[in-house]
Amino acid sequence: MTTVTACGAAAGEQSQQQPRITTAEVDKIAAEVPQAIRDRGTLEVITSVGTVPPLTFYDTDNKTPIGVEEDIASLVADVLGLKTHVNVASWENVFVGLDSGKYDAGFTNITVTEARKEKYDFATYRLDNVSFEARKGGKWKVTGPADVAGRTIAVSSGTNQEKLLLDWNAQNVARGLQPVDVKYFQNSTDYYLALQSGRIDAYLGPNPTAAYHAKSSGQTEIIGTISGAGPTLQGEIAATTRKGNGLVRALNDALNQVISDGSYAKVLDRWGLGNEAVPHSEINPPGLPKS
Repeated sequence: MTTVTACGAAAGEQSQQQPRITTAEVDKIAAEVPQAIRDRGTLEVITSVGTVPPLTFYDTDNKTPIGVEEDIASLVADVLGLKTHVNVASWENVFVGLDSGKYDAGFTNITVTEARKEKYDFATYRLDNVSFEARKGGKWKVTGPADVAGRTIAVSSGTNQEKLLLDWNAQNVARGLQPVDVKYFQNSTDYYLALQSGRIDAYLGPNPTAAYHAKSSGQTEIIGTISGAGPTLQGEIAATTRKGNGLVRALNDALNQVISDGSYAKVLDRWGLGNEAVPHSEINPPGLPKS
């Protein structure tokens, strides 16, 4: 597990691309932080790194994680009067680190789900949509389960998009349709190589990453976008912390502060995600239902 420090206002120097957007400490909200974290002086953030912007990826030094998730985490830390200590782990180990209490909060495109709410508290900060990305120029579109029957689709293990795809597949099989051939790869580069070579028909991933890649590569396109919480609920991405550790109220109030002071909108606009803004942060809203 790699550890990177992004400290206070000086964290703007971490990125070789552009200075970080900052905001002011709010004493009333900072006072809500559990005493042990206040005494430490750092917000221990856990994230996972992809290879494609805009969520979390490495800067040109190939070691500093940057992206919308780090920028939002840093804004929250600013309000709380803390330095940001960014820790990088695999997706699965993000939750291991939160479970152990080693890390305070996950900022890594984590969707609120009813299953996760049993172990974690959530403070929302972005809408959650997932998209099917396919090679450009085809006529295939995805609007529902029947559209993926018999297709070969890649997805990341342990994600809510995997759950959505497997749920759709179960519905199709129950209706007598052909099953989906689900493929798993280690990183986004492998997904895109498989897509270009025709080994998979589509990749189902977070909309921000898929949209960014489709636009920048010019070789793929979005053929369908759905809520990350399923057909009946708009999913939301949230700062995630171990349930009952006393931090979620401070995270929630800090997020609402940066939403109201305008720094949140500046961060989303920087990464082209203005259309995923939430009007306010909520604690533990309804999430992706259990199977």
